[in-house]
Amino acid sequence: MVTLGVIVFAVASTLCGATPSGSLDEVWLITFRVIQGAGAAIMFPAALAIVLGAFPVRQRGQAMAIFFAVAGGLTSVGPLAGGFLVEWTWRAIFWVNIPVAIIALVLIAKSKPADEKHPAPLDYRGTAMITAGMALAVLGLQQSSVWHWDSPATWGTIVAGLAILAAFVRYELRVANPLLRLSVFRDRAFAIDNVVLFFLMIAFVPLFFFASMYAQISLGESASETGLYLLIFFAGFATASQWGGKILDRVGARPAMVIGCAVAAVGFYLWGHSLTELSVGDQWYYIVIAGAGVGLVLSPANTDALNRVPRSRYGEATGITQTVRNFGSSLGLAVLGTILISENRSNLEATAAEQGLPKQAADGIADAISQGSGNGSGFPAHLHGPVAKVAENIPHDLALASRTVFYAMAMAVAFVVALVGMPSGKVETEVEDFGEPTSAGPA
Repeated sequence: MVTLGVIVFAVASTLCGATPSGSLDEVWLITFRVIQGAGAAIMFPAALAIVLGAFPVRQRGQAMAIFFAVAGGLTSVGPLAGGFLVEWTWRAIFWVNIPVAIIALVLIAKSKPADEKHPAPLDYRGTAMITAGMALAVLGLQQSSVWHWDSPATWGTIVAGLAILAAFVRYELRVANPLLRLSVFRDRAFAIDNVVLFFLMIAFVPLFFFASMYAQISLGESASETGLYLLIFFAGFATASQWGGKILDRVGARPAMVIGCAVAAVGFYLWGHSLTELSVGDQWYYIVIAGAGVGLVLSPANTDALNRVPRSRYGEATGITQTVRNFGSSLGLAVLGTILISENRSNLEATAAEQGLPKQAADGIADAISQGSGNGSGFPAHLHGPVAKVAENIPHDLALASRTVFYAMAMAVAFVVALVGMPSGKVETEVEDFGEPTSAGPA
């Protein structure tokens, strides 16, 4: 499945880079981005299962910490490399995946990882239900800034998505071979691990988008310089991931999760508070703190959740944790994106009112920014008078809106969940049945 996922991802990346110019460009690109995502979804849970199967329980914390540190580090390199690649052609950000995929296939063949099979029929109906439910719920939240909250389309889409997800849960609890074996959530630690991961991902993945917008629009940095801005975050993330893995192996996931959520909450809050200073020098230590907090949580929570299922269910369990993480990141991007657009529009309207301009002038600039066609330095060059004054204030107004988003990303809820719900102790040996470790700490 890892091999299949790599091939699907690479082929789809190639076709994304080959997007034709003309009326079919948008449909073409979206279609093969969907297929690219499917390849990643096939690949990542299987890769995690291989790592889990290769190490005994007592060593998995450190092994998975390395896995997530490498994945996180390369994630930070992506925007940096992409910044240089787009200066040549935007298509290169897809083509660069081809040599990476070739290297991956060579390493897979060379390493010969264990290839255990646990055949089970596929739950096509459950797959269709969860896909439709998650897609509709996220779509409604994502489009709320366009359709507005008083629109029947917004609420109808969200309610329909949640209703389908509720039906999916009911169906999965009854079917003999479910897509997601929800009974595993009866294990308290597994459930808390996934809840914390859900709230963590609301902040972690959307961070790349919001920090990139802030760096380019408010700080006036180029695409390549934006990559360096994000790299600061991963300096803290990669280091703390190793600490989190060692803590998990030594005493269990709870200390790393509780401390990590608290550190991340403080880091995101202070980072957000410093955004209006429009200076990296005033922010970098808070960025490192936020990264360290996330690094302390991500690997231990993931690894502990997977330690609590039997070996025969590693692939299935990684699929569950990955689904939870992706749904959290999708909801985070939708909700926080709506907040950013709304706050930025409100700030620009206030600035326009100070200059005696109508609300429509600020809305036009806000729309240009939200659609990616404007930045803090581009507008004033060809505008004059009060409109230019509004445009000149774009960096500060977006920084104010970003501050609200970063406050929302502070992981206070995840901290409370981990503090109150996460049991102490660790899984000592392989689990034989769902939720029943042969030797574990207190639950």
